[in-house]
Amino acid sequence: MRLVVVGGVAGGMSAAARARRLDESAEIIVLERGEFVSFANCGLPYFVGGEITKESKLLVQTPHSLAEALNLDVRVLHDVVGLDAAAKTVTVNVAGQTETIAYDALVLSPGAAAIRPPLPGIDSPRVQTLRTVGDAVSMRDAVLDGAKNAVVLGAGFIGIEAAEALAMRGLATTLVELAPHVLPPLETEMANMASEELRRLGIDVREGVAASEVIPGEVSDTVVLADGTRLAADIIVLSVGVRPDTKAFEAAGVTCERGAICIDEHGRTNLPDVYAVGDAVISVDAITGARRPVALAGPANRSGRLVADAIFRPETARPMPAPIGTAVVRIGELTAAMTGANRASLDAAGVAYHTLHLHPSNHAGYFPGASTIDLLVHFRAGDGLLLGAQAVGHKGVAKRIDVLATAIRGGFSVSDLIDLDLAYAPPYGSAKDPVNMAGMAGENVLNGTLKLWYAADLEAVMADQLVLDVRSHGEHAAEHVPGCMLVPHTQVRDRLEEIRTAAAGRPVAVMCAAGVRSYLAHRILDQEGFDSSMLSGGMRTLKATLGNRAAEVLN
Repeated sequence: MRLVVVGGVAGGMSAAARARRLDESAEIIVLERGEFVSFANCGLPYFVGGEITKESKLLVQTPHSLAEALNLDVRVLHDVVGLDAAAKTVTVNVAGQTETIAYDALVLSPGAAAIRPPLPGIDSPRVQTLRTVGDAVSMRDAVLDGAKNAVVLGAGFIGIEAAEALAMRGLATTLVELAPHVLPPLETEMANMASEELRRLGIDVREGVAASEVIPGEVSDTVVLADGTRLAADIIVLSVGVRPDTKAFEAAGVTCERGAICIDEHGRTNLPDVYAVGDAVISVDAITGARRPVALAGPANRSGRLVADAIFRPETARPMPAPIGTAVVRIGELTAAMTGANRASLDAAGVAYHTLHLHPSNHAGYFPGASTIDLLVHFRAGDGLLLGAQAVGHKGVAKRIDVLATAIRGGFSVSDLIDLDLAYAPPYGSAKDPVNMAGMAGENVLNGTLKLWYAADLEAVMADQLVLDVRSHGEHAAEHVPGCMLVPHTQVRDRLEEIRTAAAGRPVAVMCAAGVRSYLAHRILDQEGFDSSMLSGGMRTLKATLGNRAAEVLN
């Protein structure tokens, strides 16, 4: 058996390594276009920022180490440019020469290429991507050579990390995002917290605007935005997305969808003995069924292993699970993480759902150092099936999202979260973990004990409901929704008739700081015959949703 793997790094190298562990007699050839076959591409921004100090730390394996440990024939600077499925060969460009390599089984892991929008001046040498070790070295060298101004185009994961790295190096950094907010997969109320932290780091965040031109200059370039803003730039980081790098294989007859390779549950393409993994393949979203590439290292690594199983042990090979898109990013002192579907994807799929906003502490509040986790959970209306979750906070964020990712993979309902037996000690959590609390709140929604209203509906709610603020007089004086009625939660029982008169038959929309006191008031009102609901997440979520508009909307 000769296995040829096109592309290294996550998917390809995982397939090759697993193949060797399954079959010592197989001939395994890995063809990598670049100089490095196995490197820590997720670590590149931290090398630019100086937290990873040595280039060698980015190199996970080398052709020599892979030959010694796994007897793999790894060939770098081998660019696969053609495929003949009938002859079972690939065509490779090597140092300007062309050669043909035969295979018995072929794994395609070509990855994705950075999107380069057709902007005037985009080919300036100061415009860089951050996808390879060479990219990271070049960017670090530019920093060390005295670069003072940086513009990052695109505020996805890599863009955020690149902006943070350059700001850490002391560069005046501007982050430009066409979408309404940074980290577009995040919900607005979560993303606004990320934007606030980026600005705290000194990064100039420009949201809802695109770059229209790059004007090359002798000393530095100028990035012109669509709103006319002109930004000086010694370094321009292009991070506006990627597209599957599959042109040669699609031309050879591999079925693709919007450029991404179509595969079955075992990674097989439409061509015999040709498999594909990684960023270049179509995945089916586990929650919504949407078909799209998922450019994440974890799914690529795991699918590489499963493809090798399908080739060498087909009778016992497990199918590839549909990815749920779990991801995490550091933003200064904050962590933002997500798993599963967001509102946009759920709305597009026509899924009816509820959303919870909670603001629990990362560990017991009486233990020193407790901080708030802003937690959001989507679950399906009716049966409570978990659909997605997001969190932002200083500590304990990744732990909770990982638990929720596991619950989503397991097909849990939101009520199942109540019964999770999670580790507890005061420095690490609470007896009611934030995940348990999400389950309790979700069950209350499902059984009618809790009725929610949302910050995005503030204008409509103010128009035809009584907004009842149950915070203290001091909190209300500091900031409040105009036209609301103030009744501290401890006074609600004694002032029911006053509230009834003010409501004049209208529903009562209760709110507090974070959702705890308003829940208590809501339960009183509900049992007294009021049509009552509470603001999900309270004033904290309202302000996060409003973002820069909070000062205009609130008194």
